[in-house]
Amino acid sequence: MGTLSDPAIPVLDGPVDLVDGRLEVAGQEVFPDRGTPALLGAATAACIHLGLNPPHAFLVGDEGLGRGSRALYDHLARTLANRTISTLALHYLQPDVDWHNRILLAVQSMAVCPLLVADAGFMYAAKMSGQARHYALFTPDAGELAFLADETAPHPFYTRGFILQDENRVPELIARAYKHHNAARCLLVKGSADRIATESGVLTRVDGPCLEVMEAMGGTGDTITGVACALIEFGLDVPFAAHVAAQTNRYAGELATPTPASQIGELVAHIPTALTRALAESR
Repeated sequence: MGTLSDPAIPVLDGPVDLVDGRLEVAGQEVFPDRGTPALLGAATAACIHLGLNPPHAFLVGDEGLGRGSRALYDHLARTLANRTISTLALHYLQPDVDWHNRILLAVQSMAVCPLLVADAGFMYAAKMSGQARHYALFTPDAGELAFLADETAPHPFYTRGFILQDENRVPELIARAYKHHNAARCLLVKGSADRIATESGVLTRVDGPCLEVMEAMGGTGDTITGVACALIEFGLDVPFAAHVAAQTNRYAGELATPTPASQIGELVAHIPTALTRALAESR
């Protein structure tokens, strides 16, 4: 679930259709350029490659003012209880603690509670609500991890200055986030080296191949989350799924041979080949 950049798009609730290689949800074309569409494109590519059905999407247009986010929150709060969902990715929505809690209550009233994955705005709301323990996976970058590690910050804007966005301090910040119960059961911390961690500490790291040009490509963090969700749905243990997703994203970037002008859709096209390689090596 997440947002699209066009505020005129109403709430969309339906499976992803692949039409001539394009993504469509409820008749609306979705371009996997960045944000939630990038996550959705990556998840779709990975699901199809793994022999799973494409994802079901809950989307709405929101240019950042929150009107669309509130409409989608309301729709989900009213309809989730009667759904059958095993993995639910909660992504770019305007953070709102009250609406987050309504969504979480709806999820907990489902016959079988899905594994919850949160990134971006919804991860902020999950931390701000004090309910992070209900999530299977958060996928922060180093700056977002600093917010999770700051037990007093009610919003990323107010993260204390002494917690720097320094990747050398990632293990320390992971420990601090868990100490104050502000982390999901597993963390995939994205950076020049991706780290997969639980409350026991860093389990694995993925640091190659490393392409500097990918730092300028918006959406690479979203595609990692999409692949991780597909692998969790496939049945992999969450830390293992996070590790394979991080490696897959790097291999897809290498295959795409990007330039600073490249778009994330060019990387998504290489996810099946990259995923095959990452799974083979991990096994």
